[in-house]
Amino acid sequence: MLVSPLQLYIHIPYCIHKCHYCDFNSHVREQPDWQAYQVALISELKHWASQPAYHHRVLHSIFIGGGTPSLAPPSLIAAILACAKQCFGFEKDIEITLEANPGTMDVQAFQGFYDAGINRLSMGVQSLNQKELQWLERIHSSDEVYQAFDVARSVGFQNINLDLMYGLPKQNLEQWQASLDTIIDFGAEHLSCYQLTVEPHTQLAARHATSPYALPDDDLSLSFFHHTRERLADAGYAAYEISNFSQQGKKCRHNDGYWLYHDYIGIGAGASGKWDDAMGATHRYSNKKSPESYMQQVRTCGKSILSDEILSLKKAAAEAVWIGLRRSQGIDGAWFQQRFKQSILSYFQQDLEPWLQSGHLIWQDKKLQLTDKGIPLTDAVASTVF
Repeated sequence: MLVSPLQLYIHIPYCIHKCHYCDFNSHVREQPDWQAYQVALISELKHWASQPAYHHRVLHSIFIGGGTPSLAPPSLIAAILACAKQCFGFEKDIEITLEANPGTMDVQAFQGFYDAGINRLSMGVQSLNQKELQWLERIHSSDEVYQAFDVARSVGFQNINLDLMYGLPKQNLEQWQASLDTIIDFGAEHLSCYQLTVEPHTQLAARHATSPYALPDDDLSLSFFHHTRERLADAGYAAYEISNFSQQGKKCRHNDGYWLYHDYIGIGAGASGKWDDAMGATHRYSNKKSPESYMQQVRTCGKSILSDEILSLKKAAAEAVWIGLRRSQGIDGAWFQQRFKQSILSYFQQDLEPWLQSGHLIWQDKKLQLTDKGIPLTDAVASTVF
């Protein structure tokens, strides 16, 4: 049985303001009970460390997401990381990422997170245009982005990701080109560029249903997509996934681990975890989403599971194909056959054959991957295996 690297995800659910497009598990609280949340995170982490699926396994990467993790006191982050190291141990070159909002950061906070052990920042910039930031309901200004980036560098961060969003209402290609050129000038090691999506059950979806926004049509969306990839390639950023671009050696190890179907522990309100057992079955769990409900149940039994499931071998194989095709290097056929007992085409030949025949997919060097023609249709291609 293959044993994958082990990852840890820590969810910080609190935000100053919930942006109208956001469908993540985030909650606005004027005064979060940080001490109680820290106690719950540590209790849950110790619970999972005692479980056979995760016991005696060293952590390969850690990602602290939200919500707005940069709202948390650095002392909380330090305490959780210390507990994680004690419970599991860290690989020598472990990657530890913290998501940060430029509007919640100052020198003291940056220094505190750096001293706590964070060695990678992911900053939710989204736009450098003040009008676009206002429409997105971001709490930071474009000036604060520049200030936050400079401060992050000054305290020692040498691995920074910047998130940027395109396809905003009435945004044209020239405006996006200007934004992209500006963000490249920052010299960040990693960029995440993705199109605005109207997610169900968000405030944006409700507003769009009653008074539709002027969002880009399919042709313009494709132009945004292709220009982004071409411009970033010219600037030295390799597209290792649909929306993620990195300088050499700087891809996000943690996120790539999800696409490689690695095991992970999730702690915190709304977090989820996954492991493969010795028989090849895939187990999943998701925590309660309300911070208060999460903390109350952890106090009672050390965990706070809302739902869990065991995936059949074929369903897990389909899931591995669905997420694995997002990687530019595709899916390694030898790994897949060892993990799922059969080859990819043994499972999904009939489903994938039309895409192979049309040239959207290619089987080459014992790998299944999307072609340049297929990349814009990733979701449509991948969904056929379900």
